[in-house]
Amino acid sequence: MIWIIGGTVETAQLLNRIEGKMSYIVTVATRSGKERLNRPGVEILRLNEKEMIEFIKSRYISKIVDISHPYACEVTRNAMNAAKKSGITYIRYVRKKSASHTKHYFQSLEECAEFIKEISGTVFFTTGTKYIPIFERVKNGSRFIYRVLPSVASLELCARNKIKMEDLVCVLGPVSRELNEAMFKEFGADYVVMKDSGTEGGISEKLEACKNLGITPLVIGRRDEEGISDMEKLVKLIVDDGV
Repeated sequence: MIWIIGGTVETAQLLNRIEGKMSYIVTVATRSGKERLNRPGVEILRLNEKEMIEFIKSRYISKIVDISHPYACEVTRNAMNAAKKSGITYIRYVRKKSASHTKHYFQSLEECAEFIKEISGTVFFTTGTKYIPIFERVKNGSRFIYRVLPSVASLELCARNKIKMEDLVCVLGPVSRELNEAMFKEFGADYVVMKDSGTEGGISEKLEACKNLGITPLVIGRRDEEGISDMEKLVKLIVDDGV
């Protein structure tokens, strides 16, 4: 049995290619991830390393295909360790980076936060809710606009951090260049903060919108990973293995 740790747009691409060719289990971390796949049998699970090991044993998993979000570092680390301790194969799909050529490309969240602490104006964040507490600590008089998922969990976190409703935009991405432009213009953004989530994650549309409006993009980079970056190679590896 193959365990596919998914939630990204590539997850659907993979499932479409291996459907009917082998047995698999798909898990995602969020409701939005499940809705995107729109197929039966997808489970919403958030597991630590110990729980992953138990899951592998109880579901008779022989291989993990980790196609989770490129910034879900903890999930990837736990899955890799769980596979090693369980003596099974681990395969990581790595989404290609796409924005390392931009002027303001930060190697870490903390580096980006330090830069934001020194600027003023309106900063539009497209990085979700996870980093809100860190950004709020460096606000320093600027106006911060947060674009988050339209979920109860997202709104509750925003409320806990005392984010005003007028500074919130709820939408399920990826977002088109035209809609990005409309949002950035509506809020008078001087800066837009984004992750280098690759073409599949909608970064190209954000960068194009910033360029057209004369807005400065601030990109939070990600670590280099070993893995497969070609979907055809991934499918071939899984199918040819005959699992």
